[in-house]
Amino acid sequence: MMVRVTIKGFVDMLPLNLAVIPWGILCGSLAIQRDFSVLEALLMPLLVFAGAAQLVATELIASNASLATVLFTVFIISSRHFLYGLALRDKLKKLPLPKRLSIAFVLTDELFALSAGKKSLRGKLRITYGLAAGISFYLGWLIWNIIGIVAGSYLPDLTSLGLDFAIAATFIALVIPTITTVPVLVTVIVASILSVVFKLWHWQLDLVAAAIVAMVCGYLCLQVQTKFAVIDKRQGSIS
Repeated sequence: MMVRVTIKGFVDMLPLNLAVIPWGILCGSLAIQRDFSVLEALLMPLLVFAGAAQLVATELIASNASLATVLFTVFIISSRHFLYGLALRDKLKKLPLPKRLSIAFVLTDELFALSAGKKSLRGKLRITYGLAAGISFYLGWLIWNIIGIVAGSYLPDLTSLGLDFAIAATFIALVIPTITTVPVLVTVIVASILSVVFKLWHWQLDLVAAAIVAMVCGYLCLQVQTKFAVIDKRQGSIS
């Protein structure tokens, strides 16, 4: 049974593994084209394992940015993983530390989207499923980066091919299925509009600002929705 669950985790993550092929190739090739050694380029997916953080860190290091700037920028970009951890805390808090750390390392946007259901990652088999899916994505990401490293050594600048569109396409594919309530819809719409507006205004932390404002709007919408639901319930009980 456990073998079957492990295989299912690998198979279910396969579409997302394939979706990030351009993104992974871009990360690997960019590192080589920014004069990283092959070892340094390999260490990025092996240790960092975060596409957006890898791209930004590579560009900052190549431009001789200070260590503090690199760390702070990557921290801001990756801060959403703190929210992922909080969202899964109640499901995982009873697990031994090694398993929690294992899930934490492979907890990407893709795995969180795959395991966002209320019943996900509960029970021994579901934890095995989550780890199998996460490890599958980790191995796939490493392979795509290696292909990019090889391609970056022999082919012209791959960044000119528009492979970075895979980043937006991947997140769109992850977000759309989660739009099941009005507050979530409001959050997505506000984030989409403000991210474009702030980008046009050349704000340094455009995505972070857009995300924070969008979350506040979504929260306020949820509060209003809950308040009206309570009022309707009271009126129904009175009548």
